Amino acid sequence: MTLLVVDGANVVGSVPDGWWKDRAGAAVRLRERLRPLAAAGLPGLPPPLDVVLVVEGRAQGIGAAPEVSVVDAPGSGDDTIVDLVRDAEDPAVVVVTADRGLRERVTALGADVLGPRSVR
Repeated sequence: MTLLVVDGANVVGSVPDGWWKDRAGAAVRLRERLRPLAAAGLPGLPPPLDVVLVVEGRAQGIGAAPEVSVVDAPGSGDDTIVDLVRDAEDPAVVVVTADRGLRERVTALGADVLGPRSVR
């Protein structure tokens, strides 16, 4: 199974749709868009996927959905994502982010990276 780790702040922030007015609501909408991916997969990533959404700041506390785990970052969302990649038991890990620094950190640990459009 592939672990799909989604950088919530980066993916939400990739579209200027007013997300800053309701960060928790934007994170919930993203979580709901991610739910079908667990069973459907993505192009090049066959199902099932273990989907994890990492949220930080005012987006925390939204809770998980049956198909999507949600991790509230205790500090930096990027650091939490790096920890998840480092500690992953799944042999394949894919991180969804456009953050260049985070991309470098997780690819150094062996993860693959997709951009935010892959899950929007």
